[in-house]
Amino acid sequence: MTDTVVEPEPAEQPVQAPSSTATDERLIAMLVDRARTDGLQLTGEGGLLQMLTERVLESAPEGEIIDHLGYEKHDPAGTNNGSSRNGTRAKIVPTDVDPVEVKLPRDTAGSFEPQIVKKRQRRLTGVDEMVLSLSAKGLTHGEISAHLAEAYGAEVSQQTISTITDQVMDGMAEWQNRPLDRVYPVLFVDAIKVRIRDGQVANRPIYVVMAVTVDGTRDILGIWTGEGAKYWLHVFTELKNRGCLTHSSTARNARPSGL
Repeated sequence: MTDTVVEPEPAEQPVQAPSSTATDERLIAMLVDRARTDGLQLTGEGGLLQMLTERVLESAPEGEIIDHLGYEKHDPAGTNNGSSRNGTRAKIVPTDVDPVEVKLPRDTAGSFEPQIVKKRQRRLTGVDEMVLSLSAKGLTHGEISAHLAEAYGAEVSQQTISTITDQVMDGMAEWQNRPLDRVYPVLFVDAIKVRIRDGQVANRPIYVVMAVTVDGTRDILGIWTGEGAKYWLHVFTELKNRGCLTHSSTARNARPSGL
């Protein structure tokens, strides 16, 4: 009788899965390339200018109606005062960049008409640099007032401009200080030179921090004036205070030629 010896088959070697670190690095590299290629979307549906223009064109008439009625929103002084707020009306405003839909305040007497967006105005021009300037954190009340005074012209009093400036600053602060996601794979810094007005006109860079989210979409985290190592420490500390705890990569692109 012959014994049959069965040799055990060699065990299959496990397939080495790519490390999560390598996968993360490839994803981050892809997102950085996309951010550099796409850059900052200023115009078009969902672009930075469209969103900021909408916010400015809704905040400014709020200041106008406060000055027109003589009291703040929800102020008891408006009770039985002849005319009061009466909701809003939607209006599509064509601009140099894109059409923007805004909600404009109304009063019960029908006597209020916004000056920055007039009733039969066909196109609102010269808003691109103004809106970018108004949106940048770090501008003084005087600098913002100077931009708005130029936009409104001589027919609007300095007191009205001051009231409008307060409302615009409040409206922009709500956007500038909104909570952020905890994690962004990529932060993308873009520099744009715009004209800042305060007694004299000067070209100054404003910096836009754009993030690529974990699902690949883009979000504008904020706009700032100023530069230098200490200033950037302030910017990233602010982003952290708003909830952004970590990011994997930062890309930077400069646009010295402006818009």
